[in-house]
Amino acid sequence: MSAVDRAFETLRQQNKKALVPFVTAGDPSLEITAAALKELGKRGAAVCEVGIPYSDPIADGPVIQASYTRALDKKIKLSSILDTIGSVTPALPCPVVTMISYAIIHRHGPEKYLDMAQAAGISGAIVPDLLVEESEAFAAICRERDFSLIQLVTPTTSKERAKKILETSTGFLYYVSVAGITGERTELPSNIVENVQWLKSQSDLPICIGFGINKPEHVHMLKDACDGVIVGSAIVRRLSEAETKPAEEVIQGVGEYADSLLDALNG
Repeated sequence: MSAVDRAFETLRQQNKKALVPFVTAGDPSLEITAAALKELGKRGAAVCEVGIPYSDPIADGPVIQASYTRALDKKIKLSSILDTIGSVTPALPCPVVTMISYAIIHRHGPEKYLDMAQAAGISGAIVPDLLVEESEAFAAICRERDFSLIQLVTPTTSKERAKKILETSTGFLYYVSVAGITGERTELPSNIVENVQWLKSQSDLPICIGFGINKPEHVHMLKDACDGVIVGSAIVRRLSEAETKPAEEVIQGVGEYADSLLDALNG
């Protein structure tokens, strides 16, 4: 059982849902990334997701794309990111997973990447450009190591394909709420609940909903349909303000924002 499995099992026993916040590694600095992870863990995040900057992001909207570009412009390396994550994971009350391109994993080699990730205390990976048809070998390695491979289903994924994705996913399933890119939205599609209910009828795997969620009202609307919500752009945007505002003030604001989401999720 992976650390992600244990986190969701604990939530299930407590009759609670998961907040999965996303931060971009190195934006605006690795020091801010570390501080944000500590704050979000302290506030009650169930799992923290760290985006590994990549020059060709998959489905990321303008806020996250811009954060990746800023981090890459600073020449931040994977080794430095893993060192930073490894400096905080021993004391974090929640597991950390990465959002990472398979191109990066392939470049290092799957076994070597997992060695590096697990040495940094990372418990899983979301790999948006790994096709389910090509995922079995990597999924098998991840299962052997109790390392969660979290895969994505979108509103346009066929039911047959969704079943295959559920079979190779571990930890939780990432349900993409909208057909499009990440980003804050005023409204979410009305068919989310129906789609997630069907997925839950096919598997016991926890399902978390992401893309577009940025308001407590969104969280409240979705909480009964899923096992957790993933919030990215709204947090990344707030953290980027540390370029011009005091870091402590920005981190405090992110913590208070997380509190508002958790209140809507489990209040």
